[in-house]
Amino acid sequence: MTAPARPADPHDVAGAAPPAPAARPPARDRYFDLLRAVALFRVVLYHLMGWAWLPVVFPSMGVMFALAGNLMARSLKRPAVQVVRGRMRRLLPPLWLLGAIGVTGMLVQGWSPDDDGHPGWWWFHLTYWILPLSDPPYAEGVAGIQGYVGEDWAAELAGPLWYIRAYLWFVLLSPLLLKALRAQPWVTLAAPLVLSGVLQFGWLTIPGDRIPSAITDFSTFGACWILGMAHQQGVMKRLPQYVVPSIAPIIACVGLWYALRQDFGTGHDLDSIPFAQALWSFATVLLLLHLSPSWTEWPRRLRRWDRVISLLNSRAVTIYLWHNVCILIAATLYDRLWGFPVLELNVPWLLESSWPVLLLVWILLAGCVVAFGWVEDLAARRKPRLWPST
Repeated sequence: MTAPARPADPHDVAGAAPPAPAARPPARDRYFDLLRAVALFRVVLYHLMGWAWLPVVFPSMGVMFALAGNLMARSLKRPAVQVVRGRMRRLLPPLWLLGAIGVTGMLVQGWSPDDDGHPGWWWFHLTYWILPLSDPPYAEGVAGIQGYVGEDWAAELAGPLWYIRAYLWFVLLSPLLLKALRAQPWVTLAAPLVLSGVLQFGWLTIPGDRIPSAITDFSTFGACWILGMAHQQGVMKRLPQYVVPSIAPIIACVGLWYALRQDFGTGHDLDSIPFAQALWSFATVLLLLHLSPSWTEWPRRLRRWDRVISLLNSRAVTIYLWHNVCILIAATLYDRLWGFPVLELNVPWLLESSWPVLLLVWILLAGCVVAFGWVEDLAARRKPRLWPST
């Protein structure tokens, strides 16, 4: 197991909240909502199973950043300061709730300024739980609750927060990125990929701990974010229809070839090879955005999933923030079944399987949606709902 409403646009920071029940979402948004729901499910599945091939089948983080970039470009028809402030308002309250619960739990278990020997910096770094311009700190080696919460739960709690940090920086940079995209579209699209290659091959070294991680995230997923903006701006429509299906597989193959040369599949995944991740994610997103079917209504095979897709989009931030902790709790609870000899002797294969744990994870996530999801509604200035599946 390894331990991602605004007035004119109803979508949330990491997911998409549906419009008011009386309104019908734009046709293109149905496709985007499907991509976002699949991306979120894949993130949970990957963090439980740890299968290295899952990010290859569907690079969720690249897809999520691209969809967010598309929505950001759409929103920037309004004043940039207003848009950035609105995005931050939707992003931060769910994080604050997570931090209030998590940091309180760490303090109760003995976390204190003396842990790192620099009390002043400790207090300063706590502000990253309020404004995550860098990774928020957490207590290392925190004990769990025997039989209920596994050890080092704080690390699992903080694990997904890199995405929130990266998302915040993309939001802050979006007005400049959009101007650059309009002035030099192809240079702007290629710049993060070039930067990723420069960092991967050691041609540029950045000192420190916090700045390099932020720059690596930008170089890895920046092209996907900008690609989403380019799609919304109609940049890709200027190309002949055959161009994207011709070049995207080549870029993807280069990324996969490089990953294989870096021992991909033997204890490594795309996340540990940023340059390969950047190329593969960019190529996949390029193809997905090129397809972009205009659905006036859900295809027949997808109609039964309408409520599930709506729920995942409405509570994408809550699910993403809490899924690692839910995985840890589910695995800890399921391990308790080994204490029943009848199960251990007769169905050991069932106790070793991760699929029942996955079901338990989603049951716990449903509880998180009910308990914490309403914060997303408050952040978007909507009436709080416990189960927004419509």
